[in-house]
Amino acid sequence: MREIVFDTETTGLSFAGGDRMVEIGCVELVNRVETGRTFHAYYHPERDMPAEAERVHGLSATFLAKHPVFAAAVADLLDFIGDAPLIAHNAGFDFSFLNGELERCGQPLVCMSRMVDTLQIARSRHPGAKHTLDALCNRYGIDRSHRVLHGALLDAQLLAQVYVELTGGRQIGLGLVSDAPRVVVVETVAPVVTKVRPLRVFSPSPAELAAHAAFVKGVKDPLWGPGASG
Repeated sequence: MREIVFDTETTGLSFAGGDRMVEIGCVELVNRVETGRTFHAYYHPERDMPAEAERVHGLSATFLAKHPVFAAAVADLLDFIGDAPLIAHNAGFDFSFLNGELERCGQPLVCMSRMVDTLQIARSRHPGAKHTLDALCNRYGIDRSHRVLHGALLDAQLLAQVYVELTGGRQIGLGLVSDAPRVVVVETVAPVVTKVRPLRVFSPSPAELAAHAAFVKGVKDPLWGPGASG
């Protein structure tokens, strides 16, 4: 199954309030295994960049001015995501910006049935714990030492590893079903020949029988045999 893990960076918290998406990063998974295919793009927001948002992701208005507006580059993004499920952390936020940008440029919206929210999965798996991306990376031993600022592609790559752990761990990629032809290996083992020894009979000697009879005769109050009180 093909899935896309993605993350966005924005000018703020509300598309309806005038904020815009400025970066998106996507990671392709097939059967919960990263394929190495990614998608990454910056977009000119056609507005200013609030200082508090720039402190989070480090993207300035000057830097973004050199990149295309979303409408001019949307085709590449849509081609990459296709019709795959889309996985994000606090996915409602990312979907609101993705669909907001799509609607703004007259493109069909991404159906909400395709949304997979790792935040909800984490809350279900680990109730009462911290569920930030950083906290989940720490829980699962995922190296995030190179994450200084938020970045859409880097965060999507980290989230892809978290998602695999949340949904069963890396062994889930060892699928039993494959499109490749099945190869059955039959091992031929030589038959094992077992030699059976003839039965050996051990009989007591006359001397051993006499010694045993003398011993039994000397037993007081026997429980069985001649003289038993039964």
